[in-house]
Amino acid sequence: MNNVPSSQKLSVTEKIGYSLGDLAANLIFQTLVTFLAFFYTNVFGIPADKASYVIGSAGLIGALIFTPLMGFIADRTVTRWGKFRPWLLWTAVPFGVFALLAFSTPNIGQHEKVIYAFGTYLLLLAVYAANNLPYSALSGVLTGNMADRNSLSAYRFVAVMFAQFIIQVLLLPLVLILGHGDKAVGFHNTMFFFSITGVVFFLIAFITTKERILPIAKEKTTVLQDVRDLVKNVPWIIMLLVTVLVFVTLALKGGFYIYFFQDYLSEPALDRFLESIGFNHFISGLNATLHAIGLTEFKWPDDAPTSAFGLFNGCGIIMMIIGIGFSKPLADRFGKRNTFATALFISTIFVFSFDYFPKNAIALCFISQTLHGFFYGITIPLLWAMIADVADYSEWRNNRRATAIVFSAMLLGLKAGLTIGGSLVAGILAHYHYDAALAAQAPDTVRGIQMGVSVYASIPFLAAIVLLWFYCINKPMETQIESELKQRREAAAN
Repeated sequence: MNNVPSSQKLSVTEKIGYSLGDLAANLIFQTLVTFLAFFYTNVFGIPADKASYVIGSAGLIGALIFTPLMGFIADRTVTRWGKFRPWLLWTAVPFGVFALLAFSTPNIGQHEKVIYAFGTYLLLLAVYAANNLPYSALSGVLTGNMADRNSLSAYRFVAVMFAQFIIQVLLLPLVLILGHGDKAVGFHNTMFFFSITGVVFFLIAFITTKERILPIAKEKTTVLQDVRDLVKNVPWIIMLLVTVLVFVTLALKGGFYIYFFQDYLSEPALDRFLESIGFNHFISGLNATLHAIGLTEFKWPDDAPTSAFGLFNGCGIIMMIIGIGFSKPLADRFGKRNTFATALFISTIFVFSFDYFPKNAIALCFISQTLHGFFYGITIPLLWAMIADVADYSEWRNNRRATAIVFSAMLLGLKAGLTIGGSLVAGILAHYHYDAALAAQAPDTVRGIQMGVSVYASIPFLAAIVLLWFYCINKPMETQIESELKQRREAAAN
């Protein structure tokens, strides 16, 4: 096979089609990040220590076994559709089925619940690896143009933010609406809708994309060669660790926010804040409008923590989307590494600040969330684009391209971070003696929840910032790699 010139531009249709795959995956992934520990402890009725075990043990199997195995398989897949695109087709339906099963609540005993949760979560992680690793690697072979790759990353992460908005702002209200107040039924019905949507979007992503960076005919590698290349690839190792740390923080603060609103912040203060900004008036009008057109079942929940939680996440997500818009011009000017590290440091300051907010400082919480969202949003497309750069760096140094196994760093790190962070949420809750059956938690428990969204969540971000200063692919090296690889591919095409 010969290479198509890397200067070929991606169409808007292809960028949008590809980004729908991220929207589909993140309807499930964002639910795992934000609600898995809460679902296990407060909906399915699994004790916090058992939930920590399920999330930790199944997650480590998924990260350490499924992810690298899928990387080797995807790089050696040969079909008329390419290496990575067919996996979107093959895994679309299983992804939807296992997502629905993982958020179902069969009426079984306590011991059987733990077994069921472990098995369904493990199956979901397996199909997630088979779907999302080839999908992620696909971005590295759609185009070899780094500016176009940055643009693609911006498109896909607008889709990510849209999915995140749906999950973090609307999921709890949808759960209450579709379950008629029964959260178990509501989660099942909501996940059924998300699963159907995900299958359709994965198929669209498969249909609208095309692999352009193809392997040179003489390019044959063994698994051992791939492993040796990775061990010597310092940028790959750094990005693996950075990814782990970033997703530990995302899982920690994302998982703790629901507890922070329900158990730490003052409910009367939340209600006063919502009233003062006109939110309650807006929701009353919305409920009246829905009732007038016959949608009497679609009534926004009345409790202040649920409403404030959704609005809080919505403010952060909107600012993340705005931040994404600044990502490409900043990266084009200063390089991905410098932009990523600086924006991540500033966003960490606002995460840590939650440790100082009293229970009635609702406005300060919202201000800090919006500022954190803006600066973290700048980093979001860069993480994936930097992994694609690492794949180019590996090809540049070794004259061999192993896109999927390089991208396995992202998915392995993502899963490991999600596992560690999610397990820490449940583990910290157990350490501070959280009891879902109590109407009000003990003061020490409440303090642990506050530290979970602030101090504990800040530490992994800070460690990632330190690691980034050892990442050697700066702006001049990006330009050099792109230019030399372009020359090689054009020579191979002739």
